[in-house]
Amino acid sequence: MNNVQETLDSLLLKVNKPARYIGGEPYQIVKKEGEYDVHFAFCFPDTYEIGMSYMGLQLLYHLANKTKHSYLERVFMPAEDMEEKMRKHKLPLYTLETKTPVKDCDIVGFTLQYELSYTNVLNMLNLSGIPLLSKDRTEDDPLIVAGGPCAFNVEPLADFFDLVMIGDGEELLPLVCEKFAAWKKTKAPKKVLLEELSHIQGIYIPSFYEPVYNGSEFTGYKKLNENAPDRVLRSFVNDLNSVDFPVCNIVPLIEVVHDRAVCELFRGCTRGCRFCQAGMLYRPVRERSKENNLEIAKKQLECSGHKELSLLSLSTSDYTEFEPLVNNLMDYCEEHNVAISLPSLRLDNFAFEVLDRIQGLRKTGLTFAPEAGTQRLRDVINKNITEEEILSAIDKAIELGWKSVKLYFMIGLPTETDEDIAGIAKLTEKILNLAYIKNNNKKGRFNVSVSVSNFVPKPFTPFEWCAQNTEEEFRRKHDLLRDLFKPLKGAALHYHGSFQSRLEGVFARGDRRLTKTLLLAYEYGCKSDAWTEHFKEDAWKKALKESGIDDNYFALNDLDSAKDYPWEIIDCGVSKEYLLSEWKKANTAVTTKDCRHGCNGCGINKHIECKFGGIYE
Repeated sequence: MNNVQETLDSLLLKVNKPARYIGGEPYQIVKKEGEYDVHFAFCFPDTYEIGMSYMGLQLLYHLANKTKHSYLERVFMPAEDMEEKMRKHKLPLYTLETKTPVKDCDIVGFTLQYELSYTNVLNMLNLSGIPLLSKDRTEDDPLIVAGGPCAFNVEPLADFFDLVMIGDGEELLPLVCEKFAAWKKTKAPKKVLLEELSHIQGIYIPSFYEPVYNGSEFTGYKKLNENAPDRVLRSFVNDLNSVDFPVCNIVPLIEVVHDRAVCELFRGCTRGCRFCQAGMLYRPVRERSKENNLEIAKKQLECSGHKELSLLSLSTSDYTEFEPLVNNLMDYCEEHNVAISLPSLRLDNFAFEVLDRIQGLRKTGLTFAPEAGTQRLRDVINKNITEEEILSAIDKAIELGWKSVKLYFMIGLPTETDEDIAGIAKLTEKILNLAYIKNNNKKGRFNVSVSVSNFVPKPFTPFEWCAQNTEEEFRRKHDLLRDLFKPLKGAALHYHGSFQSRLEGVFARGDRRLTKTLLLAYEYGCKSDAWTEHFKEDAWKKALKESGIDDNYFALNDLDSAKDYPWEIIDCGVSKEYLLSEWKKANTAVTTKDCRHGCNGCGINKHIECKFGGIYE
């Protein structure tokens, strides 16, 4: 530690935002050597500002460190200027709390939140002096593990990890640390530990499975360990009220992306949007009690001094006791001069009452996510919102004094036509005309910001079998939209890069043949690929070509639902039969009701008690 600290001290005044690299924030936990058996480095493959905004880090930090056997410390990807100096001065990647070199920890864990962070995983291993491939590591190297939503198809990264945690981590991560602590005392080979851990629900050991191909077609896995499960069922937390949610979270010393107190009202979603992976992976809905949420929110604000509180979930206003909870919290927040952030609201009358009370005279802007420009396509994706409902909400917003709205759409959705693309511009025009009339025919009183993302088919969704648009098709649709928006005064259009979306699609449905691609891309300087200013399109295309990968194969194919695919080694809990039935309904624009109005038979209640299970109509 002394050598790390000494070198670090000499570098801090030469880099931007040195507070990213020093630790020492309020409520960080420092344990002394001898007070724990397992040293865990929790690695977030992006910068401090992004990682410290991730609620899961704070939650797992709290739960792991309350045990006697584990000590979990934070590690973040250094910014470009800091990395350059670390390499020049041979400063290894280190933990924030005790400045321990990552390679000296027992377990090094990465959270996989986004496909375009994969090269950052390799970069952080390299900065730590740890061999990238699991087959090249020795018994003296740390155990390299992963978790997070992208772990549900970890195959493109499988050769880099010793162990993958699938599903809810609150109980799984402490259990893995406990098993590791017991194994460590035996001095047995790592294989013994991996064999024991493979029997735990939610644990996937990639080295126990060998993918089999017939030419270019994946046909299944050959088990290399006879005791390994045929499929790995995700881990579930049955009752969120039983989870000790942290209230005294680490308070960053610099501004981070989401600089606020956070309370997770519930996990899961009943809406059933067919493009949404999170809506499938986090089923079933599990709610915290109103009393529990109130206590967590108030204590977090008291501990942190934050002046903003965010109530998180995939669909916040679906919370059963939403109205009484929010009314109670607003009374508290008004008294203590705290702002409330309510993402994912269903904009009904109560929501507007809440927003009007929260924002008062300062109407900061509203956000809607119609996702598609026509009713037909909204039915295809099961958005279950009508144009009338959208315009009615906008009308109410203008009446209450809002001056702007942000709209989120996707292009490239299954069955999409140019008429659907034009529908985005038409809906925007209708909103502008409505505002014009509501504001007594005065222009410039209302602004609409339209953000368009490119659809990426994701495993474990009803659209996993659907081909992605080509780069050329995405660019054509962007050009079409840009032309349609030119006459719309007061509307701004924003859209994402086409090749980045293609790459996301390749890795979302990819397999272990992408190992070589990742290694080459990293060798050619690819990292921080989610950031436009760092993205190296030419280097990625070179890596794909030299590794013999046809990216069209992974991204542009319509998949055969009768075949097996690499990610199906994982069981997310939602049945393939249900996903397939939803895919068929999508192709005829037939909607499925919200689960809260009756069970739709997704299969999740075979594995965990579902509040809406057993009443399948």
